[in-house]
Amino acid sequence: MAHFHIVLHEPEIPANTGNIGRTCAATGTSLHLIEPLGFKINEKALKRAGMDYWDRLDVTTYIDYRDFLERNPGAKIYYASTKAPRMYTEVEYEDGCYIMFGKESAGIPEEILWENRDTAIRIPMLEETRSLNLGNSAAIILYEALRQHGFEKMTGTGHLRSRPW
Repeated sequence: MAHFHIVLHEPEIPANTGNIGRTCAATGTSLHLIEPLGFKINEKALKRAGMDYWDRLDVTTYIDYRDFLERNPGAKIYYASTKAPRMYTEVEYEDGCYIMFGKESAGIPEEILWENRDTAIRIPMLEETRSLNLGNSAAIILYEALRQHGFEKMTGTGHLRSRPW
């Protein structure tokens, strides 16, 4: 089964991180959080954000972007941004690759995007739209990566399988 990594660069809203965490838990995807975070990762905060599945999640935190790069040398990273030149569907997502998203208020810093413009990707949308919700964006791109790998070992819940459709 292909394994992917979602990276949140300085996420600010715990509910968004919770939604992304749930998606990661449901798909066997690792979650990486680059500090500073806009919230605390403790039992009370996690419960309030509805992250009761946090213990089933492979999550790693980093003190900053440099720490992330040092602890993941040679990682293939795709940088999701509304400023990216290439659409997310124009990429072949490799097993083990990382997909990074920026904080809700500002996205990934432009200097990081500029240095990595060859692997910067975007979700197409109307120009007058600022951006999609962070959780939605992560799900859209992650599921494209999973689709490219045939949704290996993913079957869903199968509640309606007993009926002949």
